[in-house]
Amino acid sequence: MTGLADGAGGVGARLHPHCIVCGADNPRGLGLVFSACADGGGVEARFDCAGSAEGYVGLVHGGVVSMLMDAAMAQCLFHLGCVAHTAELTIRFRHPVLVGREARVRAWRERTRGRLHVLGADFSQDGRVKAVATAKFLEAVPPPAS
Repeated sequence: MTGLADGAGGVGARLHPHCIVCGADNPRGLGLVFSACADGGGVEARFDCAGSAEGYVGLVHGGVVSMLMDAAMAQCLFHLGCVAHTAELTIRFRHPVLVGREARVRAWRERTRGRLHVLGADFSQDGRVKAVATAKFLEAVPPPAS
């Protein structure tokens, strides 16, 4: 890992500019901007929980919450200079996420062993953790030089 932080022009921006969560080149994407957490232990972003993310009436779709936590974990790895892909994702929904109220998605690395990275994430709204996730990411192997 290089320690190369992501951001405008960072590794994540170069590898997936059309990402539905954070891609700057996706006009229909969510446009989330991830930044380092104040404690330095991961990344976080704000999400407005607009009605376009609704599943059941008044509630954000669980798939959207899952997607945001998965993206936050990938962004955490980008922030650490690592490119890896989700190999396993486990979500635990604790409370419904309400439409129309801002939320925060946060992710951090728990441990690394070789090319395998284990990350955690949470999704909170109104100061309450609404969902948590753990995931295993497998570090990408560069293609052989030709």
